[in-house]
Amino acid sequence: MSLLPSLQTSERAPLLQVVKTSIATILAWLVAAAVLGQPLPIFAAIAALLVVAPSVSQSLSKGVERSVGVLGGVVLAYLVGLVFGRASWAVLAVVVVALLASWALRLGPGSANQIPISAMLVLAIGGPTPIYAIDRVVETIIGSAVALAVNLLIVPPVVLAPAHVAVGRLLQETAACLDAVAGTLRSPASAAELDAVLERCRALRGLRDSAAAAVAAGRESLTLNPRRTRHRVTLERDAELLGRLTALVTRVIGMARAVRDRYEPELPDDPIVQAIGTQLSRAAHDLRLLDREKTPQTPETLTSEMPALTSPLRVEQPDPRHWILVGSLLEDLRRVREEIVGGRDH
Repeated sequence: MSLLPSLQTSERAPLLQVVKTSIATILAWLVAAAVLGQPLPIFAAIAALLVVAPSVSQSLSKGVERSVGVLGGVVLAYLVGLVFGRASWAVLAVVVVALLASWALRLGPGSANQIPISAMLVLAIGGPTPIYAIDRVVETIIGSAVALAVNLLIVPPVVLAPAHVAVGRLLQETAACLDAVAGTLRSPASAAELDAVLERCRALRGLRDSAAAAVAAGRESLTLNPRRTRHRVTLERDAELLGRLTALVTRVIGMARAVRDRYEPELPDDPIVQAIGTQLSRAAHDLRLLDREKTPQTPETLTSEMPALTSPLRVEQPDPRHWILVGSLLEDLRRVREEIVGGRDH
C-alpha cells in the first residue's frame, strides 16, 4: 500500500493527452522565442502546459482565464515595482494584494491563482519595465493560442462512450426495480424484502446523477469540436432517454415507498394488485426495448416490437382495504407508461 495514496489517481489521462500537451508546450516555446526573441519563454510554455484540456471548450476557457490572470498580474506587478521597487517585502505584498483583488472580483480559480503567480514572477525576476510586462502577456497569449490549436487539430476528444454506458446502466437498473416492485405485489414479501426493494430503488438516484454528469461531459466535449456533427445524434438520443428515465426514477421510488408503507399480508390476493404487478413487469419489458432502440446495431430479433403495455389498466371498483395504495399505484403506472411509450409512433 502506498504511503502517499493522494499522489496517485484511480484513472490516468489518456496517452494522447500527454502527447498533445508535450507538442503544445514545445511549439509554444518555439513560436514565442521566434516572435519575441526571448531565449527562455517560460510563460508561453506554462500556458500551453496548462491550457491543453480534455475538451476544446475547456481549452478555450482555460486560455481566456490564464490570459486575463497574467494580464492582471503583470499590470499589478508593474505598478508596485514603479512605486516600491523590487524589495522582498514588496514581492510578498503584491501576492497578498493580488489574492485580495481576486477575492473581491470573485474571479474563477484559473484567473485567481494566475494573478498572484504572475505578479510575483514579474516583480521578482523581471523588473519595473513595461516591455518585460508586455512580453509576458504576449507569451501567455501565444502559449494559450498554440495549446488551443493543438487541441483542436490533433484528434479533438469526443467523450460519448461513458454517457452511453451510464444511460444504459440506469435504464437496465430501472427496469430491474420495476420487476422488483412487481414481485412484491404478486407474491408475499417480508418487511426485510420490502426494505431491500426500496433501498435498491433509491439507489437509482446515484445512477441518474452519474448518467446526467456523463451526458453533460459529452456535450462539453462536442462544444467547438469539429467532429461534433458526426456524434451529435448519438448524444442527443442518450440525452432524450435520460430525460425519460429521470421521470421514471421518481415514479419507481414513489411506488416502492408506497408499497413498503402500506403493505399488508393479504395484498397479493387482490386480483387488481396482481394486475398492477403484471403491468409493471410489462413496463420493465418495454423499457428494455428502449435500450435496444438506443443501440439499433444489436443483431437480436425481437419477438414483438410493439410495447406490451398497449393500454392503461382500468379498475372498476377496488377493494376498500387497499384503495389508497391501488389508486396511488394506478396513477404512477399511468405516468410510467406515458414515459416509456410516449415517444413512439403508433
